[in-house]
Amino acid sequence: MTVCLAGIGVSKGLAIGNAVILNNGAPEILESVIPRKLISEEVNRFLSALDKARLHLENIRSRIPTDTPEDIMAFMDAHLLMLQDKSISEAPIQIIRTLGCNAEWALKLQRDVLFQYFNNIDDSYLRTRKDDIDHVITNIQRILLQEEIQTINDIDPESSSILITDDLSPGDAVLMRDHGIKAIITEYGNQQSHSVIIARSLGIPAIAGVRYARRLIQENELLVVDGDLGILLASAELRSITEFKNRIRNRKLRESRLDEIIVVPSITVDHHFITLQANIELPEDVKRAKKVNAAGIGLYRTEFLYMNRDTLPDEEEQFETYRSVVRSLKGLPITIRTMDIGADKQVDGQAPLIKATANPALGLRAIRLCLKDHDLFTTQLRAILRASALGPVNLLIPMLCNLQEVMQTKAIIEQVKEQLRAKKMKFDPNIPLGGMIEIPAAAITANAFARHLDFLSIGTNDLIQYTLAIDRVDDDVNYLYEPFHPAVLYLIQQVINAGVKADIPVSMCGEMASDTRNTRLLLGMGLRIFSLHTASLLEVKSIIHSTDISKIQPIVRKILRDGNLENTLELINKLNLQ
Repeated sequence: MTVCLAGIGVSKGLAIGNAVILNNGAPEILESVIPRKLISEEVNRFLSALDKARLHLENIRSRIPTDTPEDIMAFMDAHLLMLQDKSISEAPIQIIRTLGCNAEWALKLQRDVLFQYFNNIDDSYLRTRKDDIDHVITNIQRILLQEEIQTINDIDPESSSILITDDLSPGDAVLMRDHGIKAIITEYGNQQSHSVIIARSLGIPAIAGVRYARRLIQENELLVVDGDLGILLASAELRSITEFKNRIRNRKLRESRLDEIIVVPSITVDHHFITLQANIELPEDVKRAKKVNAAGIGLYRTEFLYMNRDTLPDEEEQFETYRSVVRSLKGLPITIRTMDIGADKQVDGQAPLIKATANPALGLRAIRLCLKDHDLFTTQLRAILRASALGPVNLLIPMLCNLQEVMQTKAIIEQVKEQLRAKKMKFDPNIPLGGMIEIPAAAITANAFARHLDFLSIGTNDLIQYTLAIDRVDDDVNYLYEPFHPAVLYLIQQVINAGVKADIPVSMCGEMASDTRNTRLLLGMGLRIFSLHTASLLEVKSIIHSTDISKIQPIVRKILRDGNLENTLELINKLNLQ
């Protein structure tokens, strides 16, 4: 009998293969009291394990194929840097000396402290970086315990394997492609975990959050994986396997044809031109955007300049970074979002502005922090404005809630412009200023924002979770994360309509823009600018080419009127079959 297990489809694709189970759960850590005369010896034991962990990562990195994308290599480098960070390399030593405990227990206590810090971070991407800390610390603990670690290297590279594990370290994830891994199934993890990001980059289907998969699936059992729907089939009937093989064959044929439309304009059947831009986080991401012929960068997240460092980036460092990105685009536009950091994600070198709050997601962050710390804000604004002299740059303000924030921001920008003029520094005096609409209050009052801004950008990731009061990376409630909820669609339509009324551009830069299930719905709602993952851009373009907006609008209007989620999902399926 066929067994169906459901999770979260985090990397699209279909695969058939035999189960390979990696049991690398967290080791059991017990506290031991270390006699004072042996404390130095325990510290040395910790330092030796730290060194072995570093050598292990360096060995893995040296075996990574040279054609591996740069962002994947960066994950390995991040883990190596974590081993050098004082919070991991020095803090446990202090705990050993203070408490007189064993190194394994000191690491556990320090991990708890770091987890508490990351749990208070609102940004879902940054919050899931605690997984990296967990991987790094767990590896050190296993070395201390002299436990054998199962790795990807234990898998026959000639096999067609479906990997099942609790979670996957970046070190193993980067080697998946060369070890016969057709798909990965994790019991934990989410759309933002490194193993998932790497799987997407490598084009490997992945499903996260399949609880108890290692108990329910047997080694070598034939599995069918649907990364699109987040479904795993075990003991599938021959008919189902044959159907999936046909789907895999058709999918490969379709993907091979996507390359043919790279240089083709994104125009619908009824001649609407759609702008497809890319989201980036690092300067090197521009290469992938240009590879798929993106029409520019619709969202450049700048907060990564501020993370994992001892001091804040000064104006010159920021300017050099922005300049390199602008120049590499060779005239294509870029939208630079000002920093989305705050009390919930303090950066080293920044004095805390307020005390810790019970709910940092609703606290002092993003534009709220910038308007409170003018030095921090004006330093970034000067760097962005100077870069605007080198190419078309748009300035995007995150987490706007009221018009007063817009007016204050505009006043500060004018002050910065005067400073640059006084120093005879070049900049674009007419740089477009936009607002990120990700708070329901901003979406509801979008008409007012549209009258005072040059463009709007819908950030669906936060808009959805704020609207539905759920945390999308919380395994207990992420099933409630529903982009098609009538309230969410209503707010999105409000923002699009506000842009049309004010005659300003409206883009969407959240995950919803990258999901091809949403493409026709968004087109029918009037969205004409998508900013999305480069991996999704050509698929979205292909759907655009086959869409006649005039024919789908009646269905879209019915979806917006109905207000019943079950009916909405049925109509969305009908829409995507047009």
